[in-house]
Formats: sequence, C-alpha cells, structure tokens
Amino acid sequence: MKIDLKNPLIFFDLETTGMNIASDRIVEISYLKIYPDQREEVKTFRVNPTIPIQPDATAVHGISDNDVKDAPMFNEIAKTLVKSFEGCDFAGYNSNKFDLPLLAEEFLRANIDFDLKKRKFIDVMVIFYKREQRTLSAAYQFYCNKELTNAHSAEADTRATYEVLQAQLDMYPDLQNDVDKLSEYSAQSRSVDFMGRIVYNDKDEEVFNFGKYKGRTVVSVLEKDPSYYSWMMNGDFPLYTKNVLTAIKLKNFIKK
Repeated sequence: MKIDLKNPLIFFDLETTGMNIASDRIVEISYLKIYPDQREEVKTFRVNPTIPIQPDATAVHGISDNDVKDAPMFNEIAKTLVKSFEGCDFAGYNSNKFDLPLLAEEFLRANIDFDLKKRKFIDVMVIFYKREQRTLSAAYQFYCNKELTNAHSAEADTRATYEVLQAQLDMYPDLQNDVDKLSEYSAQSRSVDFMGRIVYNDKDEEVFNFGKYKGRTVVSVLEKDPSYYSWMMNGDFPLYTKNVLTAIKLKNFIKK
C-alpha cells in the first residue's frame, strides 16, 4: 500500500561510533525521501566523526576509522541535510529512541537551528513490536517475505524500513494511512525531549521520567531541589535534554 502523504516523508538510518546519544557521533547517514506523488530520492553520506569508532560498532556496521578519515565532518554537510529535510516528516526503525535524538544532537553541535520536534515521526519498530514483537530482519522477512541482505548498511536498512511500513499498511486495515496517526501510534510516550527523560503528564505538565524524581513535575523539583538542575547540566545527558530543561527553568523564572 502506498503511504498517503501530505508532506515528503524521510526514511533514514544512522551508523554511529557507538550507542551513547550524548557522546557518540554519526559515521554514515542514509535517507530515502518519499514525495507525496511517490517520487523517491536516495542519498548516503559518510561522515568523519572526529572521534574513534568503537570496535563493537565497527563489528556491526563494518565502517572503520580509516573508512571515514577523509569524509566531511557533520557540520560540513549539516546545511545540505537541513535543506533536504525542510518541511518533511520522518520515519525510521527504532528512530524515536536512538536515531532522532542523535541526529538532533549533531545539529546542535553544528550550531544549526533545525527543530525536529516540529515534525511528525513514525517509528516502524514500535508498530512492529506492538503487532509482532520482532527485529528489523525478522520484520522484513515477516512482512515482505524477503531476506535482508547487507543488514546494518544504512542504505539497506533504510530501504527495508520503507518497504516494511508499506507492508504494514497492507496487512493491518485498522492502521490508518496517515502520517499524523502513524506518528501518534508509534510514539511510546509524549516526550518533551527526544530521549523521554522529560515527558508530559495528563495535565500537559512537564515531568521527569527517570530517577528519584520520576513522575514529579520539573517545576516542583527545581523549586524544591535547585541543585538537580546543575546535576543534570553537568551530567551525561544529551544537549537537547539540557536545552529543554533550561527552557522550562527560564519559562518558570519569567512567570515569577
């Protein structure tokens, strides 16, 4: 089933130096851009991460330090990506928990003002887990009856993710062919930041979603324990999470 689109939809996948959102970097980004008229555009960029690639990461995606030593750094391709991504919604496999937060971090490090939170996100993995509880390779086999060759290549994973979403729309008649609805269905929480460290409660208040203050509103915690702000700002949290926390703090300060 073709995906009903109002805006272009970017299917993308990242290969990285490791799995830490706050400290790791992109070494390859590939995207498949689907236009509302179903035209397709595919691009892949190798990226010099400026830090060593962890051996266990190379073991997965096959990209070594030597492979990217002459590639452009992310800040050299960031404006090109923003131009291609402007006005688009996004889709990926496990993208809500990893790829989108890491991409947001890279844009922040490059001093590029591109607010991904304004876009819709579809996480095909969440749809799959809610329906079948499998992995991307198994999803590709289950939905498309194909074997995923060259798995963990960003472009191969991107293409497979696109095909899986199309097949999911064919298989589940109650799964609405609408980017807004798919984004809502594949969201695991109403997160304020990408990592879900801060989420909205049923009163649309920002609350912490981890640690000793889990379930408490950010404002009440900062009023009771101001040092918690400093602890988070100095901790190993993503830049986007820190920016969200600062915005809430400033908003509350202005109100007073």
